[in-house]
Amino acid sequence: MTARYRFWLITITSVLALVATLSLGRWQLARAAQKENLQAAMDSKGQQPRLDNRSLAAVLDVAGVASVEGIAKALHRTVNLRGTWVAGRTVFLDNRQMNAKPGLYVLTPLWLEGSARVVLVQRGWVARNFIDRASVPDVAAPTGVVEIEGRIAPPPSKLYELGAPERGLIRQNLDLAQFRVESGLALLDVTVQQTGAATEGLLREWPVASSGSAKNYGYAVQWFGLSALIAILYVWFQIGKRFISRHRT
Repeated sequence: MTARYRFWLITITSVLALVATLSLGRWQLARAAQKENLQAAMDSKGQQPRLDNRSLAAVLDVAGVASVEGIAKALHRTVNLRGTWVAGRTVFLDNRQMNAKPGLYVLTPLWLEGSARVVLVQRGWVARNFIDRASVPDVAAPTGVVEIEGRIAPPPSKLYELGAPERGLIRQNLDLAQFRVESGLALLDVTVQQTGAATEGLLREWPVASSGSAKNYGYAVQWFGLSALIAILYVWFQIGKRFISRHRT
């Protein structure tokens, strides 16, 4: 391989590597901006007036099943709802953490006052009995009409599970559509994450949603740093050393 051929091969390879790393860095910056815009939209929704039973139905356009657009508009909005707990359909989701402690999420349907619709409420977190894993925590559900505050949220994230979906009181995951059929309740396509002080033995210190843009900025710095390293090495070995060699001779 001649010196000239080697020079052009290294030059082309370096240029391609620079283009690739710079493009990846810019893509990470774009992802960070996208996430920050999404976070800003979520924060903005949280500042809008609270939805009550009537306005929630209006936003979701409840005429059977909520529309995709209605769900998107409702997500992350704060609510103040009145209804009756359907305590017999309470479900406990296993292996859920709050403040780094494993336990159970407690989900109970709320029959909305003045409506035929029901919303599944993530009421909070409770510690689990790890000695007798089959025992169900004693979580009270007040009778009569109750008023809760919270925010519209997607169903709890699903964890990996083996085999068919469970149907007991304690289960790993809950599929909203499947639970609608299982319970026979006219469940809305969103859930409510109840907020406020701990009551009925339930903690509600839900993790704060974060955009995660810091990770993308970190990746961008790494890609741009690699671009700079490639440029420095190319200039030093392909130009700098040649220049020094010529002046020494």
